[in-house]
Amino acid sequence: MGFLETMSQRGFLAQCTDEAGLAELLDKTTVTAYIGFDPTAASLHVGSLLPIMALAHLQRHGHRPIALVGGGTGLVGDPSGKTEMRQMLTREKINANAEGLKRQLARFIEFGQDKALLLNNADWLCPLNYIEFLRDIGRHFSVNRMLSYESAKLRLDSQTGLSFIEFNYMLLQAYDFYHQALNYDCRLQMGGNDQWGNITAGIDLTRRLGGPQLYGLTFPLITTATGAKMGKTVSGAVWLDGDLTSPYDYYQFWINTDDADVERFLAYFTFLPLDQVRELGRLEGAEINRAKEVLAFEATSLNHGQEEAEAARRAAQAAFRGRGSADDVPTAVISQEDYDSLAAFQLFAKVGLCASSSEARRLIGQGGAYVDEVKVAAFDQPARELLKPEGSLVRAGKKRFKRVTVGD
Repeated sequence: MGFLETMSQRGFLAQCTDEAGLAELLDKTTVTAYIGFDPTAASLHVGSLLPIMALAHLQRHGHRPIALVGGGTGLVGDPSGKTEMRQMLTREKINANAEGLKRQLARFIEFGQDKALLLNNADWLCPLNYIEFLRDIGRHFSVNRMLSYESAKLRLDSQTGLSFIEFNYMLLQAYDFYHQALNYDCRLQMGGNDQWGNITAGIDLTRRLGGPQLYGLTFPLITTATGAKMGKTVSGAVWLDGDLTSPYDYYQFWINTDDADVERFLAYFTFLPLDQVRELGRLEGAEINRAKEVLAFEATSLNHGQEEAEAARRAAQAAFRGRGSADDVPTAVISQEDYDSLAAFQLFAKVGLCASSSEARRLIGQGGAYVDEVKVAAFDQPARELLKPEGSLVRAGKKRFKRVTVGD
């Protein structure tokens, strides 16, 4: 099975500029392809996993991926899919974020010996002369056509409008593709479906400048069965950095996958053979939990390593079976002062089982809050009446647990 067939069968393929031509190129030579990653935070999140997995599949099929960190374009900000202007970051902050992204990408893609490249577009965008860039590159772009793209329309119809600096973003991303085609023999750019206009602009620019034939491929924009954006939870983004989202919480994110999403997510976010994915996807009722455990373990292994995945699985199993003393269950330590003063709803927010006090109130009101498997009766019940000082198992819903102890 070739790379394009893998993309199609696993559900990655949304649009392709010339599928037959790209398939022929992939069959006859090693192809270099790139995806850009936005360094606006110190970590990527689960919403970035689909493009990361696409690069990993590309490498497994014998081709060469480029992971492009947008150190230059990050100074401008991509308006695609955004209803308001991104926060402007300093170059120092973007460079620091880029270093964190590099470490995370290396978990999925093997770098070294020219197997993959990790580039930063600040290296060629920041030295550009503005007047020369407008003359040599900007003259190939039609403002009318740029305004016709959905990303521009969305912003023009919004209250904030589209800033001039963001309007230039398409030119910079197009130049990225052209530069990599000439300097790294990059022939394919991949990205989310909201990047279609930026990708095709790079193909058109390279053609106008006499460069090689380039190709573009986009992925569907992933939402969950409930319509929520992939990687977003009540507690915020699910980060790939273990310091921001612990391996246990990362594992729990996948365990909590909606039944309707399990087969699709197994195809997207693991390397399991498709026949095994289909078999797990056919499970129903209580049996589907087995498929969720496979998804959680495989996804956590890829991002955090097998040892952390094993520990997270043990912790989840220990918490689920009520073994609150298990060492693997994540622990939150509250002070003696908190133990004496917090109400139940404040406790659940304090230890991170709820995103806010109001969410904790709702949880308790709906009967979903437990301490040592005893339902919390009232939102204002004192924590000291619920917790054992030596440690108690605190649960929010069916699958979110913390062992809470009292100490300094």
